[in-house]
Amino acid sequence: MARRVSEATRLLGEGDPAPFTVHNANGASPWLLIADHAGQCVPRVLRDLGVAQSELDRHIGWDIGIAGVTARLAQALDAVAITQAYSRLVIDCNRPHNSPTLIAERSDGTEVPGNAGLIAAQRQQRIDEIFAPYHARIVAELDARQAQGRPTFLVAMHSFTPAMGGVARPWHAGVLYHRDTRLAHALRDALQAEGDLVVGDNQPYAVSDSSDYAVPVYGEGRGLLHVELEIRQDLIADEAGQAMWVQRLARLLPPLAAKFA
Repeated sequence: MARRVSEATRLLGEGDPAPFTVHNANGASPWLLIADHAGQCVPRVLRDLGVAQSELDRHIGWDIGIAGVTARLAQALDAVAITQAYSRLVIDCNRPHNSPTLIAERSDGTEVPGNAGLIAAQRQQRIDEIFAPYHARIVAELDARQAQGRPTFLVAMHSFTPAMGGVARPWHAGVLYHRDTRLAHALRDALQAEGDLVVGDNQPYAVSDSSDYAVPVYGEGRGLLHVELEIRQDLIADEAGQAMWVQRLARLLPPLAAKFA
């Protein structure tokens, strides 16, 4: 059973990584990549949340493969990328604070003892030490670009499991959006034109104000051209697959920026 932190104890201690990593911090292109579920770290004080490492290694613990794709794509596009370090089971950084899945007690059939019965102060601690610093860095990046008059094309990078609830998912990738379809539909069309991909249109998930954070707050809230991109995890589980997707996206994305410039 995971030990609960007290209100007086800091969540992140010696040996715990920072909540985020910035890749290619001086990137000059208009693209900004963020990855809310890139990491699978758990603060030491939480003792792996009471779940086995094999569970943290599953899709419930992180977006498998997306950290590598995002970091490599940042270099290929000369883009800034900001990736989050902690497992989505610790706190889901793509959820509003009032979402029931912000800190899940159960995920895809797995009980998470370290998340059961948390008091408000314990939930707030995870927000303050992981969620808030990660999003503050995104806000700082966006504010700086706005002050400089730099255009921004926001891509929220995610990956999805090949099957859910025993049902295989046919899509190789999915483009997600809510009210603003501009960049999402353009990327959807570009991916479909490749001829070798099954592309989901708001599949396997759809964005909403109640279930998502990045698109409503940064994309729509700031009026930025944006898309949430999902790539199937078996296609990017190793470096070879990640390299193939980076090569593809590095070819497809720049013309979209030119189209909307």
